[in-house]
Amino acid sequence: MPYVQRHLHKIGSSITLSSASPLSSSQWFSVLRTAISTHNLLLGKCTHARIIVSGSAGDHFLTNNLLTMYSKCGSLSSARQVFDVTPDRDLVTWNSILGAYAASVDSNDGNAQEGFHLFRHLRASLGSTNKMTLAPVLKLCLNSGSLWAAEGIHGYAIKIGLVWDVFVSGALVNVYSKCGRMRNARLLFDGMRERDVVLWNMMLKGYVQLGHEKEAFQFFSEFHQSGFRPDEFSVHLLLNGVSEVNEVEGKWYADQVQAYATKLSLSDDNSDAFCWNKKLSEYLRAGDNWGVLDCFVNMNGLNVDYDDVTLLVVLSAVAGTDDIELGKQVHGIAVKSGLDLEVSVGNSLINMYSKMDCVYFAREVFNEMKQLDLISWNSMISSCAESGLEEESVSLYVDLLHEDLKPDHFTLTGVLRACSLLIDGLNISRQIHVHALKTGHIADRFVATALIDVYSKGGKMEEAELIFQNRDDFDLACWNAMMFGYIISDDSNKALDLFSLIHRSGEKSDQITLATATKACGCLVLLDQGKQIHALVIKAGFDSDLYVNSGTLDMYIKCGDMANAGVVFKSMSAPDDVAWTSMISGCVENGKEDQALSTYHQMRQSGVMPDEYTFATLIKASSCIIALEQGRQLHANVIKLDCFSDPFVGTSLVDMYAKCGNIEDAYRLFKNISARKIALWNAMLVGLAQHGNAEEAINLFKSMKSHGIEPDRVSFVGILSACSHAGLTSEAYKYFHSMSKDYGIEPEIEHYSCLVDALGRAGLVQEADKVIESMPFKASASMNRALLGACRIQGDVETGKRVAARLFSQEPFDPAAYVLLSNIYASANLWDDANNARKMMKMKNIKKDPGFSWIDVKNKLHLFVVDDQSHPQADIIYDKVEEMMKTIREEGYVPETEFVLLDVEDEEKERSLYYHSEKLAIAYGLISAPPSTTIRVIKNLRVCGDCHNAIKFISKVSDREIVLRDANRFHHFRDGVCSCGDYW
Repeated sequence: MPYVQRHLHKIGSSITLSSASPLSSSQWFSVLRTAISTHNLLLGKCTHARIIVSGSAGDHFLTNNLLTMYSKCGSLSSARQVFDVTPDRDLVTWNSILGAYAASVDSNDGNAQEGFHLFRHLRASLGSTNKMTLAPVLKLCLNSGSLWAAEGIHGYAIKIGLVWDVFVSGALVNVYSKCGRMRNARLLFDGMRERDVVLWNMMLKGYVQLGHEKEAFQFFSEFHQSGFRPDEFSVHLLLNGVSEVNEVEGKWYADQVQAYATKLSLSDDNSDAFCWNKKLSEYLRAGDNWGVLDCFVNMNGLNVDYDDVTLLVVLSAVAGTDDIELGKQVHGIAVKSGLDLEVSVGNSLINMYSKMDCVYFAREVFNEMKQLDLISWNSMISSCAESGLEEESVSLYVDLLHEDLKPDHFTLTGVLRACSLLIDGLNISRQIHVHALKTGHIADRFVATALIDVYSKGGKMEEAELIFQNRDDFDLACWNAMMFGYIISDDSNKALDLFSLIHRSGEKSDQITLATATKACGCLVLLDQGKQIHALVIKAGFDSDLYVNSGTLDMYIKCGDMANAGVVFKSMSAPDDVAWTSMISGCVENGKEDQALSTYHQMRQSGVMPDEYTFATLIKASSCIIALEQGRQLHANVIKLDCFSDPFVGTSLVDMYAKCGNIEDAYRLFKNISARKIALWNAMLVGLAQHGNAEEAINLFKSMKSHGIEPDRVSFVGILSACSHAGLTSEAYKYFHSMSKDYGIEPEIEHYSCLVDALGRAGLVQEADKVIESMPFKASASMNRALLGACRIQGDVETGKRVAARLFSQEPFDPAAYVLLSNIYASANLWDDANNARKMMKMKNIKKDPGFSWIDVKNKLHLFVVDDQSHPQADIIYDKVEEMMKTIREEGYVPETEFVLLDVEDEEKERSLYYHSEKLAIAYGLISAPPSTTIRVIKNLRVCGDCHNAIKFISKVSDREIVLRDANRFHHFRDGVCSCGDYW
């Protein structure tokens, strides 16, 4: 007979035998107790029906037991129905329904709120409560994590005098300790008159779970001294729960606990191996990896037999030392003992080699294992994914499926990490996504985060958002992944919106959240918001975290606030190579190249080694300030540190030598680089163009094509620029039309600028103007400025007026436009028009950009302006200029006074030409630089015709090579001849 029928048959028999009198509540109670003890809801419901039929439904005792039965059998809705129809509810009835809600709160948070509502209703209805009322309410607080409610109940318990009831205070201690409020828990605990072992263990567990190791050990000591005996749970909780301890005090406490456990025989294994394994584990928990290894050596020295547990601990310690040779030795011991055949040992070997970035050895162990479990596969899949072997990781995942093993969330997370780095990883990820949906692993936060990451990197933010929005609970890792996804998808505003939601909801951010938020501010150049997040970093105590500081540093750099960037950088106790390189790069990006080079010297003094990116950035800094000697020193460091093979470094060096005026070394270096990518060819091509070596540039362009390198838009900028500097207009047209015809590259404004410049330099000003008018887009200000300069050289007043008008409409406050127009008028002796142009500048308060030149002598820059008297050696420099001008006049130099655009006497014009900034810089170079060395001068504007002519004579009489870089190109002066052929 079925269980329910059997019990109801007994009841039916009773009714038959005694039909004259109703069944007593005690008889119904015995059946309800059976239903409760066996969790038999069907029996309980049938009994409830018989109670109603028998007319006993109004019995308070039975009603309260019905509530308890439905609660224990998991039917809260039935319990609530019974409660709602009960007319005269006593305190036991209320306590029973509260107990039902407390029991069901795990599955539905809404039940917790309803339970609290019932408690408030109880206080309003009856007014009186007891400890049996507070117990279920506190359980509601605990299971729902409602700390605010627990604090309210605490206050209510004080008010009604129940706070020191052992039942209530114990429950409050439990709530506070599990919610991380150990201070509140300790205050209650210390005030309690009665405490048992369970309560002591409850407090101990709270300290351990919060990671308060020192407090946990001290509390254990108090526990021991209290007269109560810590039990096996106490010892295991402490020794297994504490991950690391302080070197001195913590070890002493751990030894005391271990001694206590041994003394009371809390372990049932007294073998030598077990005792040694416990000692090894102590060292490992304390983070003393070498202590583990010393202990293992002693164990071997005493001929103590070790087991698989011994090797698990030792291999974990070896992984922490990052000593591969030591790892191989322990591996040999495992093989010799035959313990490598144990799956757990094999997995530990895979883990050890993986952590040491020796995935090849990890794979060998994996291949030789006779038996593999899911941990083996997961370890290998993750190892390959983290070592850049993404395809191997995916292949292992496929093999795992062929072995009929069921992947878990660790498997899926590992293979998704690999997919996020594969070109075709998105398709595989979608299949894994489907699998995760079918198996329910999509609910796992690690899997969800990995999917968000892979979709974000694949540019599929809609799919990432769908996963994110379907998450029921708050998981910070998912939010972090979503924020980062928005940033790499160029939607940093949404990343900051998410960060704002986290902050407003009261959830705590971690280091990754804050670093990602600062990155978003940097991408959007939002300095004020970045500063606010920096303040949150400091408030949260993450200002000493290297990862967060690196993000904050990057934000300030991108926002151009180098002062605060410097403050953040200096606050780093031990910046790594990434932080140093970020600071150096920031200096370069914000025009502080000198500071970048000095930061590099500090980096080397700190002992941090630069990498290829550091060198590429520093070489760029040398290029920007034309610091050839600094560049050469960096080149030497590149060779010394074996970074020359990096393509970015090689390209940067070629570019640096070209921009610093040493095109010969640039070309020599270019020829010595075997692996030439398009960027390297372009750097050399542009360098040759800047130096006016058109023939070499054309030959290089042909050589590039013969090597199978397809030219890109930068290549054509280089070749067109070379044609421009050499006056090769027909070749410029040929290459310009070849772009779209032969290579499918539509000319952009830079290419049109080069063509217009070539025509303007060749004197074809009007033709250049027609090219501008025929362009498919509006001419840039720089293009019109270049054409206006050509009009000045050619003396084309009418075209110059027209071009100047266009330039005034584009940039009404550009001083170059007014100065060039004034010079055009002055060259044509239209002095009134020239003066009017100057007056217009004065009326608009526009200042002319001053011309200046500088020279680098012994790694120090010396800057000069026209008629400069500020240099400490000004008298010697001026004497040298006088001597220099006298000597070259004897050689046939005649001042070209037409370059003095002032209406003054010829003698005054000649004298004003003597002290142009480039002549002063060359004079200082002749004084300071050793004989026969090349003098290199940089000028911010185009060199005037008189200075150009004078320098040709100076190079001849001084027997020096003089390299002058002006705003247009490089000029190499040797033996009275310039490389530009007087065409610039």
